[in-house]
Amino acid sequence: MDSFAGIDGLLLARLQFAFTISFHIIFPAFSIGLSAFIATLEVIWLRSGEAHFHLLARFWTKIFAISFAMGVVSGIVLTYQFGTNWSRFSEVVGNVVGPLIGYEVLTAFFLEASFLGVMLFGWNRVPPWLHTVASIIVAVGTALSGFWILSANSWMQTPAGFGMRDGIAYPLAWSQIIFNPSFPYRFAHMMIATYLTTSLVVLATGARYILAGRFEREARIMVRMGLGMVIALAPLQILVGDFHGLNTLKHQPAKIAAIEAHWDGSEPGSLVLFAWPDAQAERNRAEVAIPNAGSLVLTHDPQGLFPGLRDFARDQRPPIIPVFFAFRLMVGLGVLMLVIGVIGGVLWLRKSLFTTPWFLKPVGRSWPLGFIAIIAGWIVTEVGRQPWLAYGILRTADATSPVAASTVALSLVLFVLVYTVVFSIGIVYIHRMLRKGPQPVSPGPEALPNRPLSAAQQGAGDAT
Repeated sequence: MDSFAGIDGLLLARLQFAFTISFHIIFPAFSIGLSAFIATLEVIWLRSGEAHFHLLARFWTKIFAISFAMGVVSGIVLTYQFGTNWSRFSEVVGNVVGPLIGYEVLTAFFLEASFLGVMLFGWNRVPPWLHTVASIIVAVGTALSGFWILSANSWMQTPAGFGMRDGIAYPLAWSQIIFNPSFPYRFAHMMIATYLTTSLVVLATGARYILAGRFEREARIMVRMGLGMVIALAPLQILVGDFHGLNTLKHQPAKIAAIEAHWDGSEPGSLVLFAWPDAQAERNRAEVAIPNAGSLVLTHDPQGLFPGLRDFARDQRPPIIPVFFAFRLMVGLGVLMLVIGVIGGVLWLRKSLFTTPWFLKPVGRSWPLGFIAIIAGWIVTEVGRQPWLAYGILRTADATSPVAASTVALSLVLFVLVYTVVFSIGIVYIHRMLRKGPQPVSPGPEALPNRPLSAAQQGAGDAT
């Protein structure tokens, strides 16, 4: 690629992919967690017969429909970019990555699509047990989508089970490709993140209803279920994140060096709480750090050594500043989620959870925390892998298509405009449905909708 208005074509292609995937990643993440929540509500409803769980399941299914649709639309755009902007990537590693994406479509997306209609429109048309089964299958399908996508992404981080011939990667052992060294940690970390994100949205929604004196029974269910998941998953996520970090140190030491802003590998690493890493001077400015604590975390030895950035050639180092700050944002939000769980758990035990405004008010605004943490984690993962697109196989600079930078710039501008309009509409719909809340529904037969998003649009339209 050439340049456009002084901006390198490679940078434009990277910005375009970063922009589109930043929008995309939040919707599948929310869909995965929300489908599991809906399936749980239906199982409880089926076993207990309590109408409140049925009402909540229908309410959140409308929101799921919008989130799922936006995730599908934004995901299609990403796949096109592999051919338009990153054709060399497709040529070199397509034999491995292509089938993994294909498995996602065949085993997961088709499974979701087959039962999604029953989940959205079968409330009064199929027996409750069958609708519950359909919702469970959709939840399994969304998780299976995450399985294959994360397998493909993890292979790009830690390639295994392949051989190179004439500069092209060929699969040799699919079990090693799918279950590559970083996949178990990355999959667990991301799936917990999706459930945490959804739990915070549910918790925040319930807290707002309680403060407003609306839907008291349903709101209490949402607060208890959302908070219960936060209590269980926030500490587990920190533990899984620690294991993931140790795995990254083994397979991608340059990424860890950038995360820690650790320059000198001949000395124990400090735990840098804040600094401004200076890549040119190879030092940290305005550093606030705990001596030897970084080595203690990463090597379980305060005197332990691990590679520093100076151990890698300058062209082998990832961009330090975005990786360094995104990691601290992700960890900071994780700690905040843990604090919410601890305080909420104490109030729950004291039976004052629903009567403590100083807790419910900030919790009612906590819904974005999971989404921000996911995007920050993506920045750490993807930017920290640079300069490699497939680690040790293909550099990012060598993976682009011979497309004019002006063409990439034009498509980037169009993406920004279209995404702003389309996704703003989707978010407004979701906001209206949340504002309206779970409304009682008629037990009689429904008219058969002729559009896939009819259920969600009806809920949004009623809120105007």
